[in-house]
Amino acid sequence: MVKLGAHMSIAGGYYKAIDAAAELEMDVVQLFTKNNNQWAAKTISDPEVALFSDRLRDTGVTNPLSHASYLINLASPKDELWNKSIDGMSVEWQRAEQLGLDGVVMHPGAFVESTPEQGMQRIVDAIVEISRRVEAKKSWLLLENTAGQGSCLGWSMEQLAWLLERTGESMRVGVCLDTCHAHAAGYDFSTESGFKAWEREAKKLGVLGAIRALHLNDSKKGCGSRVDRHEHIGLGTIGLEGFERVLKNTVLKQWPMYLETDKGLNDDEEEWDAVNMRVLRGLAS
Repeated sequence: MVKLGAHMSIAGGYYKAIDAAAELEMDVVQLFTKNNNQWAAKTISDPEVALFSDRLRDTGVTNPLSHASYLINLASPKDELWNKSIDGMSVEWQRAEQLGLDGVVMHPGAFVESTPEQGMQRIVDAIVEISRRVEAKKSWLLLENTAGQGSCLGWSMEQLAWLLERTGESMRVGVCLDTCHAHAAGYDFSTESGFKAWEREAKKLGVLGAIRALHLNDSKKGCGSRVDRHEHIGLGTIGLEGFERVLKNTVLKQWPMYLETDKGLNDDEEEWDAVNMRVLRGLAS
């Protein structure tokens, strides 16, 4: 059975994300472990950890995952931001460990005014240092493929493979595949031939075997647009058939999948998370 869920709010406590997921009959949940637009992070208390663990057990929600702050840029050529990002990512990974999460997802980084090659090396150097600091025992650091917007790295399977070759399983580094980002980066998930071409390339380069989670998002923009704009499932340029291929893929379907689509209500006053979950379950079956 495919495990489906979404990113949920921790307003009121970490356990609130679990309760919200359970209320919508989700199997899995993703959350932030701190304010994603701030560097500062309040210490997680032992009672908070215990309550989080209890709610996982009581609800049956599994595979909790976190997403790292958007401020972090491990590819930055500026030493001050790069070092701050290493500190910040270390904290994110340590918090994931403390809460017993499967892992923490991070965007590899943007090279800004340097070069892609320099940015890629900065990411590797940073991850090596972060891994040394954290010494993770449970949680994985998952590199999320990007849409390739601006100077963002990690949009191609080649770039992800290069990063994995220098970090990888020995450091508990894997991949979180975002469907919207892959499609926007130029891998056409809307057609069978496009999806198969992506699968062949990802397998050949060792990326397919490193995937440990998926973000399920349709794309507002077209294939190859390099624009990161999430859309509700089936309403974007990937389409329902594209998601059916993802959900039924032999390799991908064994990993937990998380929605990151807009919250709120549709025209029928139904929560979009519930709508998207229903669509995905229908496709998976």
